[in-house]
Amino acid sequence: MSDYPHLLAPLDLGFTTLKNRVLMGSMHTGLEETQDWNRVAEFYATRARGDVGLMVTGGIGPNPEGSVAHGAAMMLSQKDVDNHSIVTDRVHEAGGKIAMQILHAGRYAFSPDCVAPSAIKSPISMFAPKELDAEGIEKQISDIAACALRAKQAGYDGVEVMGSEGYFLNQFLVTHTNKRTDEWGGSYENRMRLPVEVVRRVREAVGPDFILIYRLSMIDLIPNGSTFEEVVQLAKAVEAAGATIINTGIGWHEARIPTIQTSVPRAAFAWVTKKLMGQVNIPLITSNRINTPEVAEEVLVDGCADMVSMARPMLADADFVAKAAAGKSDQIAPCIACNQACLDHTFGGKISSCLVNPRACYETELRVDPVDAAKTIAVVGAGPAGLSAAITAAERGHKVTVFDRASEIGGQLNLAKQVAGKEEFWGLVDWYRAMVKKYDVTVKLNTEVSANDLGEYDEVIIATGVIPRDPQIPGQDAGNVVSYIDILNGTVTAGQRVAVIGAGGIGFDVSEHLVHDGDSTTTNLPEWMKEWGVTDPADHRSGLAPEGPQPHAPAREVTMLQRKTTKVGKGLGKTTGWIHRASLTMKNVQMIAGVNYEKIDAEGLHISFGEAREKPQVIAADTIVLCAGQLSDRSLADALEVKGIPCHVIGGADVAAELDAKRAIDQGTRLAAAL
Repeated sequence: MSDYPHLLAPLDLGFTTLKNRVLMGSMHTGLEETQDWNRVAEFYATRARGDVGLMVTGGIGPNPEGSVAHGAAMMLSQKDVDNHSIVTDRVHEAGGKIAMQILHAGRYAFSPDCVAPSAIKSPISMFAPKELDAEGIEKQISDIAACALRAKQAGYDGVEVMGSEGYFLNQFLVTHTNKRTDEWGGSYENRMRLPVEVVRRVREAVGPDFILIYRLSMIDLIPNGSTFEEVVQLAKAVEAAGATIINTGIGWHEARIPTIQTSVPRAAFAWVTKKLMGQVNIPLITSNRINTPEVAEEVLVDGCADMVSMARPMLADADFVAKAAAGKSDQIAPCIACNQACLDHTFGGKISSCLVNPRACYETELRVDPVDAAKTIAVVGAGPAGLSAAITAAERGHKVTVFDRASEIGGQLNLAKQVAGKEEFWGLVDWYRAMVKKYDVTVKLNTEVSANDLGEYDEVIIATGVIPRDPQIPGQDAGNVVSYIDILNGTVTAGQRVAVIGAGGIGFDVSEHLVHDGDSTTTNLPEWMKEWGVTDPADHRSGLAPEGPQPHAPAREVTMLQRKTTKVGKGLGKTTGWIHRASLTMKNVQMIAGVNYEKIDAEGLHISFGEAREKPQVIAADTIVLCAGQLSDRSLADALEVKGIPCHVIGGADVAAELDAKRAIDQGTRLAAAL
């Protein structure tokens, strides 16, 4: 008997059956743009071998004006059909099914040629769109239908028509972006005409025995978005027009409410899909922040949907479904919803990957093959760099021993997991613990290692991490001055008024930690919704609470400062930085840039501004927390060098950037794959 009977149950679509209820949702990886079709094929085939029920590709443009950007993937010609056939053949050989997402970006396109229902510029785009006339609209419909037919010719099992997240079809639906007065605007019947006609024409083009998913925005989270009554009306019309399945879209990209980041509660929007259950007769897929088989099973048991979409979890672990079916869910590498290597890469023009799994999208390059001759390997440091190196080396067949002076594995992940909104890091540490056990890695905790202890190993890996940087502020030895480590590990309880010195990632984490008291809103969905101003779209249009965000009162008065004159938080993640800033702003955290730290005394922190040290003032504080950066802890590496013992230095010990687990895990994995 499976632990996940609902999740692993097949889904009969009439003309075809999906092996389980898991959809790998669409992700922009950048792989199609490389034109390395073997690499693209291997990415999807790897997940097909992991037994996911159905996959959806990243968005493929139906024409140049609808493409997300110049050079982005499109399906326009027989050459494109031939290239995509390499992908579908590989997926089918692996026993999988795959659909191609057709994505028309509309005004979100990063191109001066972008088009939309009305000439209204998006707040997240550089270019104002051209308003389409009737002939132009017909061209878009024809191009999308032709794109779907080419997908079928390329061997895809279906297509997903992207109608959510504020893209082209979504833009026609709401008065926020559709100001037309012709048959494509005005009344809701007119505004929904385009997506319904697109589905009808796609079905006409591809015939009956072909999966047609329509991704419908069920809660827009923008002003003047759809009501839930309109969502139901559109869902019924899309079903009648020929859709096989309706997938859930949550929020527009320009919405100022987080929807997929780690601070969002798990399955935070499954209730929205549940509201549509029973209103249509085709399967519904729910989405967003479903990252474990337990959560997915619960969503299905609760009747929220017929199927669950998990996109980024399939980056974290291609074998997610197979491991769940085999009773090995503790070995599933967890998606921690950090966005650092996936969406941040996408919006930075890089190939996507995954913080916890650097092999994602690099399957043909970063291979972890068995070794011909096993070595003995010592890894000093049980943080993310050291653990990634250890389990990768052990997976290949090496004999690995990990040493750490701490009493538990995880390194600075154990600090991160204490921060409200970063609860997913608990699961990451648990996963490392499971993998260390699986690969029989010897772990010696509470152990201080010297250079004399390492001479007999074939390879030595130093992953000793970082130590806090000394900001050398006069008076910093006072009793009211503490390190961020003391705050996050609970050694010290801060006073009511706190000054945080340093506004990098750690400064933001510490500030978030300080303004919370009691349970995190990430673990309390009603409180999280209240904090961000989310409500039932059946009660208020678009799911925006009329009273707006109502954050809980901050537990402390916090002032965060930095020496740099740049915007506070500028170095945070591309897709998450705004959330951290908004969250702290809601908690009345003061953020001050361009300061000189003059001294610390009983009054508090004395600061000034500029080279002339102008505007001297005192930040009154009961507690002052030092988050002024880190230095590499290279003492052991230096001692080994003196003794002539070669070693590899990785992670924070190599580069003392902000707590950068992405770089540390990638470095550890790549090193071990090459040993």
